[in-house]
Amino acid sequence: MDLFESELRVVTAAQELAESLGSDPNHTVAAAAMDTAGRIHTAVNVHHFTGGPCAELVVLGVAAAAQAGPLLTIAAAGDGGRGPIPPCGRCRQVLIDLHPDVMVAVPGGNGPQLRPIRKLLPDTYVHPDAHARRLLRFNKRYYEAVADGTKTTTIRHDDPVAVGSALFVFEDDQDHRTLDGEITRIERYRLDAVTAEQAGLAADTTIEQLRAGLRGHYPGLPDDAEIDVVTFALTPEPGPHHVP
Repeated sequence: MDLFESELRVVTAAQELAESLGSDPNHTVAAAAMDTAGRIHTAVNVHHFTGGPCAELVVLGVAAAAQAGPLLTIAAAGDGGRGPIPPCGRCRQVLIDLHPDVMVAVPGGNGPQLRPIRKLLPDTYVHPDAHARRLLRFNKRYYEAVADGTKTTTIRHDDPVAVGSALFVFEDDQDHRTLDGEITRIERYRLDAVTAEQAGLAADTTIEQLRAGLRGHYPGLPDDAEIDVVTFALTPEPGPHHVP
């Protein structure tokens, strides 16, 4: 799948910084990360015999210093024209603990590809006290429907989400709009058994249309695939405080 323009910006930022490093043996890898406001943060590694930090870890600190919040996308690139490089095991563990919904750029046969961090570290231990803010991603065309409360369900396959607070983000949205929300319920069904009512479909959408749409989004999705129907709501804005 081709990268969104915003995701390409992250990969390009990492590569351009890596190309500027020259021959300095202490700084050989660059990283770039994009936050939910569309800002791109960059950093380089600090190579040292005591175990200097990787560029991905340094950029997490840079982003935190800028109060970036949860990160959407991260990429690293090596100097000397090495191009995009995948994160090491330690970086993968840190990313899944602190930014469990981040997409990570890795080399692919036709250029960089994005992978969810959980796909790069399956069956992992998760640090229970990380307190990472979760993200729920939507296609940008759904912003208005989510914002006005028309859309309150979404269907996911092999895309773990959890009940609780989440920041709703809209992929490749030029204005980088986000909404505060709550995932209230997750129900699992088989694709060939779910009903329109269980899926929370609008009156003008049939279950056949839903299945066709899911197969378009998840190529090769089998009939017996398990899907999650995720119900969500916006977080109400606090009302005025009245002092008695």
